[in-house]
Amino acid sequence: MSTALQNRSRSELVQGRFGQSRFMVRRKFFKLFGGAFHIYDEAGNVAFYSKMKAFKLKEDLRIYSGEDMSEELLTIKARSILDFGATYDVTDATTGQRVGALRRKALRSILRDQWLILDVNDQEVGTIEEESMALALVRRLLTNLIPQTFIGAVGGMGVLKFSQRFNPFIQKIDLDFSMDTGRKLDRRLGIAAAVLLCAIEGRQSGG
Repeated sequence: MSTALQNRSRSELVQGRFGQSRFMVRRKFFKLFGGAFHIYDEAGNVAFYSKMKAFKLKEDLRIYSGEDMSEELLTIKARSILDFGATYDVTDATTGQRVGALRRKALRSILRDQWLILDVNDQEVGTIEEESMALALVRRLLTNLIPQTFIGAVGGMGVLKFSQRFNPFIQKIDLDFSMDTGRKLDRRLGIAAAVLLCAIEGRQSGG
């Protein structure tokens, strides 16, 4: 097979993975160092596998096509060290091109978690935030067993819903892009956001 055909086949495979509307993210239970997540498609097949590198001063997550980690698709790297309001760059590992970035709003996230979606020029194009202020406060003040729900919007229009299932032992997240009929959000950035929220918010809430 020619190089051009190989690249085309690979591109079609990647677009097929990212082109789906619903996924389920599950944290790998027996993982002593770092963090690992399986991302399943609607048919229950593994669409992606993500691993956070352990013992890194700057958080570093990779998203692969499968658990064998033979094909890296995305990288998510913090710009600074242990920053509560850090910015995370998302890069397409197959092309080396930057997809965009995700920035945690530090002060606002004290009461209600909020993230900014940035384009390749670091311009704010959208937000991802906890759906309910009341439930966010209950989680912080009383119990973190209450599942989180995040809503993502671009240009004031909903693009994703990120719903944590109630399970005190295994973190499971339903990710839904179906409302984004106009494809306002790059799905690569949406998948990266889901993995990042699972890793960062889950760790900070003790999940």
